[in-house]
Amino acid sequence: MSLHHQLLQRAREGRPIRMALIGAGKFGAMYLAQVPRMPGVHLVAIADLNPANARANLARVGWPAERAGAASAQQALQQGTTWVTDDWQALMRIPEVEIVIECTGNPLAAVDHVLAAIAAGKHVVNVTVEADAFCGPLLARRAQAAGVIYSMAYGDQPAMICELVDWARTCGFPVVAAGRGHKWLPHFCESTPETVWGYYGLSPEQAARGGLNPKMFNSFLDGSKPAIESTAVANATGLAVPSNGLQYPPASVEDIPFVTRPVSEGGVLEKKGMVEVISSLEKDGRKIPYDIRMGVWVTVEGESDYIRHCFEEYNAHTDPSGRYFTLYKRWHLIGLEVGMSVASVALRGEPTGVAQAWNADVVATAKRDLKPGELLDGEGGYTVWGKLLPATASRAIGGLPLGLAHGVKLVRPVAKGQSLSWDDVAMDQASAAYRVRREMEAMFSA
Repeated sequence: MSLHHQLLQRAREGRPIRMALIGAGKFGAMYLAQVPRMPGVHLVAIADLNPANARANLARVGWPAERAGAASAQQALQQGTTWVTDDWQALMRIPEVEIVIECTGNPLAAVDHVLAAIAAGKHVVNVTVEADAFCGPLLARRAQAAGVIYSMAYGDQPAMICELVDWARTCGFPVVAAGRGHKWLPHFCESTPETVWGYYGLSPEQAARGGLNPKMFNSFLDGSKPAIESTAVANATGLAVPSNGLQYPPASVEDIPFVTRPVSEGGVLEKKGMVEVISSLEKDGRKIPYDIRMGVWVTVEGESDYIRHCFEEYNAHTDPSGRYFTLYKRWHLIGLEVGMSVASVALRGEPTGVAQAWNADVVATAKRDLKPGELLDGEGGYTVWGKLLPATASRAIGGLPLGLAHGVKLVRPVAKGQSLSWDDVAMDQASAAYRVRREMEAMFSA
């Protein structure tokens, strides 16, 4: 039975999937816009550091005030409405809540929220992929041991890439490469919140009018988010990562099967079975027509003459050899699609992507020469960007994960372009995020 029919059945039976959301910012608001349109679900509670902002976002996406007017979780459950609070821990104490959706975008806080939800026996849909990138494999194991499900969020590109990889493997195709698109030129890795709008093609006034967050947007532009999301995909699918970071080969949709081949066959891959990101810009900055900037893709191999003949007979667009074929989705709708994860977890008991191993890591890398005493400001900031590396390479250098490079003081100089290590910083070792990360390193090293 389809997920939608199962949701309709839950609605008819009066036993909706009961959820709680932590973080009602932009991504959370996109999901909130869809909640009233989904049968068989009840958002019992929302926790946000600023409940007034959360209510403002609810009004912005069309919720009537009375729908989020519950004075307590118990009242919300009785009335079928939603309770808005600033106390995220209270959400964990609501027995009826089945799923917690972590949507803060703060990787350190996200680890606290995910661990608490698992301890409370609740499934988790983790939108904050920054946290998944540096400790997702251990979070997944914790959830499995507790008998609950930990899942990536559908609508975000990693879960959608995982879906394409699963399609390919289920159909019997070897996956040659998989990934997403991005607007990329090499110097973007040096971008700061002050330069981001020029690269995006917006004026500061336009960005301010739209309420756009320059640090958040810069985390995409400078390559940090593509590296973070590629890490999540590699750890969930077992695909390998480039030995010295993403290459961002420029290609149109039609050219993806040309470039996502091994180097020995005219492509850019070190070997078959890797993650990569396709650039929507030529190396001289020219925009590529019909790009994959906002989409996802998977390249598969037709291993036999018969399969390659089928590609040809059905006009499948392949590389010149007829061996490699790319399937793609050119768009993703981000928070508007999170309902797929909620339904899959609750109704099928299946995550929409989850880390199975530690294949990849995102290491904080200096945007400029850094001096002792400076504070790192994490993804999208002025000091570091995220470089994708194999987990073995990160372990060998004691790499500092980008997700933990927030408000951390440098204790020795780091040259521009150098990846940072634990020894370069004075790390607060009291946080759950730090402890979980170090536990994961020890577990996989053993």
